[in-house]
Amino acid sequence: MAKNICKEKMSLVEKLGVHLENREQLAPVAARILSYIILTGKKGATFEDMVTILCASKSTISTHLNHLQDLKKIEYFTKTGDRKKYFIINADTIIQHVDKMINEWKEIRELHLEIKNYKNNQNNKSIENEEEKFDLNFHNDYIKFIDGASASIEELRLKLIKVN
Repeated sequence: MAKNICKEKMSLVEKLGVHLENREQLAPVAARILSYIILTGKKGATFEDMVTILCASKSTISTHLNHLQDLKKIEYFTKTGDRKKYFIINADTIIQHVDKMINEWKEIRELHLEIKNYKNNQNNKSIENEEEKFDLNFHNDYIKFIDGASASIEELRLKLIKVN
């Protein structure tokens, strides 16, 4: 059973690692470290565990852990009587990612509004043939979708802030 969980976790570490590597512009090992820390959760991941499980040298793990800390993506805690550092995801990283999504969606919404207004103006003043007029349904639907998605992600953001 534990072997299956470990296998499943490592498969997810790889999959999430590839995603984070692309989205966050991280080196492959840094992305795998971040993935492993995310999937380990609140108990924290130790340096020794990462060296063993991710099959990377101590210096490589150390370099990437320092880089992820510099980027404020991870932080660590210690336990009384234990000299080990337990690395966890920095909760602010999630909020920053959500803020970035909200801002990108606002920009996209504004762009679609401008395009829709332009097309609507063209329809009203310079296009007389009904068949040649711009169809505005896509923009209306897309703006509605962005508004709904933005409201949902904003709700998530508020919940994340309350937890922290």
